[in-house]
Amino acid sequence: MSTAEVSPRKEDEPLSFGAPHLFAFLLLALVVAAAARVFDGAVPVLAAAGIAALVPRRHGWGVRAALAIIAGLLTLFAVRAWPAAAEPTTAPPAEARHLLSWIIGLPIASAVVILVLPRNSHGLLRGATLASMLATLALSVPLLRIPMSRGYHFNEDIAWLPRFGIHYHVAVDGISFWLVLLTVFITPIATYASFGPIQTRIKDWCFALFLFYVFWEVMLVPMYVMIGVWGGTNRIRSAIKFFLYTMAGSVLMLGAILYVAYAYARTNGGQPSFDYFELQRLMLPRHLQLWLWGAFTLAFVIKVPMFPVHTWLPDAHTEAPTAGSILLAAVMLKMGTYGYLRFSMGLFPEASAEFAPNLAGVAVLGGIIYGALCAWKQDDVKRLIAYSSVAHLGYVMLGLFALTAASLEGSVLQMVNHGISTGMLFLLFGVIYDRRHTRNIDDFGGLAKPMPVYAVLFIIATLASVGLPGTNGFIGEFMVITGTFASNFLGHFNGVQAAGAAFGVILGAVYMLMVVQKMFFGPVTKKENRKLEDVNGRELVAVAPLAIMVFVIGLFPNIFLHQIKGAAARVQDDFEARVLSNPAPKFYDGPIKLTARRPEAPPTPFTQTATMPAATASAR
Repeated sequence: MSTAEVSPRKEDEPLSFGAPHLFAFLLLALVVAAAARVFDGAVPVLAAAGIAALVPRRHGWGVRAALAIIAGLLTLFAVRAWPAAAEPTTAPPAEARHLLSWIIGLPIASAVVILVLPRNSHGLLRGATLASMLATLALSVPLLRIPMSRGYHFNEDIAWLPRFGIHYHVAVDGISFWLVLLTVFITPIATYASFGPIQTRIKDWCFALFLFYVFWEVMLVPMYVMIGVWGGTNRIRSAIKFFLYTMAGSVLMLGAILYVAYAYARTNGGQPSFDYFELQRLMLPRHLQLWLWGAFTLAFVIKVPMFPVHTWLPDAHTEAPTAGSILLAAVMLKMGTYGYLRFSMGLFPEASAEFAPNLAGVAVLGGIIYGALCAWKQDDVKRLIAYSSVAHLGYVMLGLFALTAASLEGSVLQMVNHGISTGMLFLLFGVIYDRRHTRNIDDFGGLAKPMPVYAVLFIIATLASVGLPGTNGFIGEFMVITGTFASNFLGHFNGVQAAGAAFGVILGAVYMLMVVQKMFFGPVTKKENRKLEDVNGRELVAVAPLAIMVFVIGLFPNIFLHQIKGAAARVQDDFEARVLSNPAPKFYDGPIKLTARRPEAPPTPFTQTATMPAATASAR
């Protein structure tokens, strides 16, 4: 063997990463950070791209180039999105009025194209699907150029069915902004990751991905199909259970929406409206508000899910294919958390405040602690990750119930964090499942020896899920816990609930580190694991953006919090203005009436009542 060749690593040889390597890495990080101040971001982008290209020694330059592009683009995002120390001296760029419609419309048009492509042209179907999703991601980049204030941006309001008060109305604020970007970021990753394990009915799979990408309730259908067609052994039972749970809540919410529009029409001369900002003007008596709030909230807590309507989630995650689990965790579950924030709290603030202490207790005991204990006892890796989702989303809901500035910002950030870290865990488990076709923890052991790169990536995802400082999971949970402790909406139990949430962090470390120890360290316990292939190029390219974002959010959280801050403050101010003027337990008990339109609500050219004084009408 020539001296230029690299000798293969022996099976029992430990991975060589010690204190000198860590010191060199930290020194390089300091040099790059200093150079970034001088060269306006060019150096860190090039350095990140260069390091990413040199790290994967076992892969060819196709994989290296892809990793370099991913690392460079994400570093460029961090550099350009860093909030300025001083207020900008120039006006922000003009907002493209139809940008959100293009972001929504491109996947719809792509789905139509997929339908006409030949069913047997698998390469063409996969390429067209991935290309259109990457194009949608690129189309979303201009959103980053606009600083998010307290109000709404990229507003587009078109009268669709004016007789019924139905508009096509889209806009984003600092809260929905990051969820839109999370969706367009995670969907191409899940799509690309699915190209290995999904080998049958490729056309149907690509079309289902597009349907999920676009719609709210209609997304139940493609997720049902993903689980029922490409899922595991018990896929039919899990798919039906998932559909029945989520659809039951949605039907109740539909009835509540129709009644709210009817109540609005009674105060507005018989003209109904389904516009969110107009419905926010409704002041409803307590008995009506409680029923309507309950219908909306039940639909959302099923989708989160919260205890005791959470039992569909472990089954759905366990039987879903890898891409389905990623989309379910990263995108669909946020429909519940975002829906509660936007609709339950936005339309019925008094009822939300009245039940906040009770629901916060459910989030801590039935979500964070119960979810962690269930995860601890699992022998199935996917069920363990699914129960960890119940625990992590308990922090999100607790932050919403506490409604302090810190808890609200932390809750929104934690929605993004959960999509990154849990999506990464599901993606990585899909890698080992494709090789071993088992989910049992005891069927693994010592995987760090045959699969060292895979082990490093899984540990990164685990530490992010645990909430290690420096990873994305830390700052969101920390802000939720501190905000809960300072909350005035949780009665006398805010300290106890904050302590319970902090205890949940410890439980999270216990069960996640336990599964890492059993799967990766110690001797190789099964002969089937001795010759396992480490992550291939496709898998490495798919997981790299998530791994990088773990540290981008963990080390530079202010990039995200700066954009969230204004919208979170608006939500808090609007909520407190209603609740403090109508305190529980009675709050408002008069007739249905309209109040003034919220000052930050986007202007609408179609509704005359936007400028009219508040009207009243008897609800009795």
